[in-house]
Amino acid sequence: MSAAPSPTAAILVIGNEILSGSTQDANIAYIAKHMSQRGVRVMEVRVVADIPAAIVGALNALRDTYTYVFTTGGIGPTHDDITADCVALAFGAAIDVRDDARAILQAYYDERGVPLNEARLRMARIPDGAKLIDNPVSAAPGFNIGNVFVMAGVPKIMQAMLLHVDTMIEGGAPVLSKTVACNQKEGDVAFELGDIQKKYDGVDIGSYPRDGQKPSLLLILRGTDAPALEAAANDVADLVRKRGEEPAVS
Repeated sequence: MSAAPSPTAAILVIGNEILSGSTQDANIAYIAKHMSQRGVRVMEVRVVADIPAAIVGALNALRDTYTYVFTTGGIGPTHDDITADCVALAFGAAIDVRDDARAILQAYYDERGVPLNEARLRMARIPDGAKLIDNPVSAAPGFNIGNVFVMAGVPKIMQAMLLHVDTMIEGGAPVLSKTVACNQKEGDVAFELGDIQKKYDGVDIGSYPRDGQKPSLLLILRGTDAPALEAAANDVADLVRKRGEEPAVS
């Protein structure tokens, strides 16, 4: 019996600040690595501007293609924080301030002696039918609707939200990896490496040159089947040995 396919995911990063270069994204790699450990394969990443049609179009395309979609950005208190409205539009859901989200914000700001003004109250607007995602850092919740998980763009807050998202998704077998480091040139091992890849359908083999005065190459193998991964890594290491070098395998 063949193993069930691993869940798949896409990451949708929302924000003009990312596209303008004024802010560097720190969430993509974190989510991808975290999901890999959960056995969820991140298959696509998109970055879109704060334009409703762009957000809705990307969201609908991704949620129809992958098991999960994780969005970051655009759920703060300012006018350009339009992610919640766009998600509601994509799902055809009404959106308004929700009592449970409002109560969370009210308690948070009351404790700090800060008024829950109209701008901050925007963060309590949740699409109908969505589940809240806990935010232990700054209280304003994210939310989950369908297979879409909406999180903050601030890395510290997103990472805290992701811990709650963990309890809301089902993962698969963790993605394992092996690295074969050597001093070969990509062009010298490319054909043989391709032949090895053909032998192992369930193992992804990537070649990554490193900067340096002499050729330096990382051959990274990933897969969920430990024996197949080990066999493929041995074949790759043997390829390097045939070229007169003892590789570093880890």
